[in-house]
Amino acid sequence: MSYVATLKMFVRVYELGSMSAAARDQRTSPAVASSRISELEKHLGVRLFNRTTRSLQPTENGRLFYDGALRVLETIAEAEAAVGDIAQNPRGTLFVAAPLGIGRRVIAPHVPGFKAVYPQVDVRLRLSDRVIDVTAEGLDLAFHLGQLEDSTLKVRLVADCPRLLCAAPTYVARRGMPQDGDTLLAGRHDCLNLRFPGAKEFQWTLQTPQGPRRFEITGPFESDDGDVLTQWALDGHGIVLKPVFEIADHLRSGALIPVAAATPPLPVQLSVLSQHRRLRDPKVSLFADFMVARIKSVLADQVRGLTLPAP
Repeated sequence: MSYVATLKMFVRVYELGSMSAAARDQRTSPAVASSRISELEKHLGVRLFNRTTRSLQPTENGRLFYDGALRVLETIAEAEAAVGDIAQNPRGTLFVAAPLGIGRRVIAPHVPGFKAVYPQVDVRLRLSDRVIDVTAEGLDLAFHLGQLEDSTLKVRLVADCPRLLCAAPTYVARRGMPQDGDTLLAGRHDCLNLRFPGAKEFQWTLQTPQGPRRFEITGPFESDDGDVLTQWALDGHGIVLKPVFEIADHLRSGALIPVAAATPPLPVQLSVLSQHRRLRDPKVSLFADFMVARIKSVLADQVRGLTLPAP
């Protein structure tokens, strides 16, 4: 086995804190991962990790070696890029994550187009509405919809996406038209909640005459899939808060209508996140540029001609 492959395995074990997780990341078995770490420790003459049946923690030597191993791998990647003229002819595999809505509607349809322009680059696209750990999951890029916490990642703002509270006409006919956020409270209306570990959408931040205000909404249905919420809204089961690009066709057809227009939700930021060192790889920045241009075009087309409540 190559020393470079062993260094890559060590780095992923260190970052993921798990031999089995690193093995999956590197597409090998836990036994191979453990063997490579053991051989590396034997070669160095020091223990890099303290292992128990329930945990794996880096030693002081392991923490020191991690910094050096990263520098070595980055240097090798830069040398390979220079020798292979990868800036003009990028190659390799990109690992990309995105929320379900924008991933399905905007990003996934344009992946084949990127592949046509850069045929030697393969794309592994993971879609989920859960919170993504870019570093721990070994991603090159992650599209993020929402407010960003403090982060050491490189952040590129793509767009502010307008959002709406909306419901089916059948729901409004049955339950009445809510005028503002206050009429959503105290069980007066059924709100459809996006809920998953770490989610904050059980509180909707709406714009009031006094400024942004959080409303603690409730409802009978929850899901970790935004498209499920949209379908429930279409079926007349409640009110949903959605980015306009996800529901533009339903608004134009009248299948969904805006509600609580006196207190509209604030726009949500769409950003691209990456590890600083990954941006040195030309295929990463090329994919980001390619997708950002298309996302902006799609978002502009989706809201064109729609009348939206002013935030």
